[in-house]
Amino acid sequence: MASDSRDANPTLKRCLGVLRDAKNDSEQFAALLLVTKAVRAGEVDAKTRRQIFDAIGFTFPNRLLTSRQPPDGCPQHTFQALSLTLLACFCTDPELAGHSQVLNKIPTFNDILLSPCSPDSTSMVDDVYQCLSAVLATSRGPRELVTKGTVSALCQAYINGNYGSDRALKLLLGLLAVAEVKCWQREASHLLAVLSKLSSDFVKTEDITKFELCEILPHFIPLSPPLTQDLQGCECLHRLYKGLSDILGSKLSQSQRDPALKLAACLVQACGSEWIPAGKAGSKFLALLVNLACVEVRLTLEEPDPLEVEGKKEVVTACYVLIEMGIQECLREEKPLLEEVQKVQLMRIMEEAFGAVIFYLRQVKQEDLQDPFIFASVRILGAWMAEETSCLKQEICELLPFLLHYAKKLFKEGSSAVSLPQPELVSSQGSALPQDALRFLLPGFCHLTAEDRPRDILISEGAPALLCEYFLHQWKVLISKPQSLTLLTSTEMSLQTMCGIFLNLAVTAPELIRQDKSFSSLMDTLLKYLPLLLPQKDQLVLAANICTLGLMMARILAGSAVLQETRSAKEFFRAAILFLSQAHTAHAEPGSHSSAMAVAPAYTSAWADIRELWFLGMQALAACVPLLPWLPQAVLQARWLEALSHLLTSVAPASVDLELVAAFQGVLVELSRASEQCQAVILAHHGMEWANLHGMAALEQCLAEQ
Repeated sequence: MASDSRDANPTLKRCLGVLRDAKNDSEQFAALLLVTKAVRAGEVDAKTRRQIFDAIGFTFPNRLLTSRQPPDGCPQHTFQALSLTLLACFCTDPELAGHSQVLNKIPTFNDILLSPCSPDSTSMVDDVYQCLSAVLATSRGPRELVTKGTVSALCQAYINGNYGSDRALKLLLGLLAVAEVKCWQREASHLLAVLSKLSSDFVKTEDITKFELCEILPHFIPLSPPLTQDLQGCECLHRLYKGLSDILGSKLSQSQRDPALKLAACLVQACGSEWIPAGKAGSKFLALLVNLACVEVRLTLEEPDPLEVEGKKEVVTACYVLIEMGIQECLREEKPLLEEVQKVQLMRIMEEAFGAVIFYLRQVKQEDLQDPFIFASVRILGAWMAEETSCLKQEICELLPFLLHYAKKLFKEGSSAVSLPQPELVSSQGSALPQDALRFLLPGFCHLTAEDRPRDILISEGAPALLCEYFLHQWKVLISKPQSLTLLTSTEMSLQTMCGIFLNLAVTAPELIRQDKSFSSLMDTLLKYLPLLLPQKDQLVLAANICTLGLMMARILAGSAVLQETRSAKEFFRAAILFLSQAHTAHAEPGSHSSAMAVAPAYTSAWADIRELWFLGMQALAACVPLLPWLPQAVLQARWLEALSHLLTSVAPASVDLELVAAFQGVLVELSRASEQCQAVILAHHGMEWANLHGMAALEQCLAEQ
């Protein structure tokens, strides 16, 4: 190829001159034939290509493209073919490829892909693919291709086996890589048809193509909507299961196994374990899958050569997804896919894999902390710590300083950025988004703060202050009312888990709550949060957590300024009394004259999650009464004593269990001791009678001492 326009083909230079000076279409056409011949022969460099464009622009190719009558003796599509050759030539310039005059021809390109292709029109199809590939590489291109129907055209070209169908598949892969969600939103049926063909080929083929398809198939598995919602999707999933079962049940080389594991991980990401059928074959396959993933993790992460690990990060990240599924399946009680023996075996194998993850993380250098693979490794370790704290406890304790340092670094770097939901699988290529490692570590920290040694390590490494700051950050995310339901749910879960951590600290380390200023700020925030949260009926579990935590901390921080009959303190306790007082109601028993104590309808669906919190909240409220002299007055204003007297009078004693009796009695005794007014209200509402009826001896004695 010529290095510049001075060395260009002399004939081509003459043709350019003719194109510039042509007086009629015949002269232009003759010169154009020679130009396109040179273009097809590859005799055009960048400067010459620009000269061609400057000589004819888009006007002449546009006319050719719309001309229907070819010259005498020429094939039917002569004009179109010439136009497309010129456009393909122009599109090798990225600036021209993104020009509106090229983008507005996308529908024409699509039509050509779907038209019958004769031997003399194959060059047109080649040129169209060259144009489309160039458009895809531009900034506006992917959006234009999706909105102008190219996904559908490419799908049909591939399924029908049209000329160049391999290039159609390659272009589809490129489009899905940059605009997957939009592609599936607009063209789900066509993409599903491609997946159906690919999955059929995957099952049938018995040669190297099977492993090549392992590389291609993940691009056609959408995260949403799940394939399990569609009959054709379910059929595809079954074929993929069958094909993977054949592969992984055979003796494989490394290069064959890796793509298969990545495809399996992609299916887990999209559908959980639903693509694996129940029964012996399915459970055997699932166990094999997790086993292979654990072996891969150990072989890679126990490797002393860092370069060896570097090349395997993508497949190990996929293995993490499979192992996380293994954890979930080992814990699954309803319709489990695994038998008990398999669960025990897998837990032991996974423990060895997590030993390798910990070993790897202990070698991480400060300069490597931005590596997304570190994030993926911390995330999967968090999933293990959330469910299994007895295994590897010593190793996890030794790693805690690193985990906290890492989580703090990412939080500090990301908290100023917009909070976004984290993808379930962290890509080995990384992400520009801030990664929230702390979210995945919280459940494990909740378990660990209940134990002396790990709790001491977490405290000494500054976890309480970090968690208080993170709590405030997550609350801001919650009240900003984001559109994403996924983000909202994960934010609520994080806040609830942090409440669990702080409750553990309130019970086991009250001095820390008193001394660490972070908890004074947290207390101040909790006082403001509960009144805002309680009216949101769909957030009752979070409200229960915040109410109970606030009461437990108020018991410890009763002497602080913020709890000295301030407006925020009064509003918090008013909301707390409302939450505690409305949890139970009298339920009329069918065929009986008496009523029974029952959980209030508004609390029923969440009661399993909030029952223990309610009882703990009652204990904490009772403990607060003698410490906050203004609190009995707040109870009187809420008219809880009257409501409780009515409730205990109207229900059959046999329907009130001993734990509930103790909870009510604990609060009533403290109120009666602290306030003559409270005692008077209880007595005025037959307190002696119903205290005797429900076996509240301590309350009876307290009332009798008046």
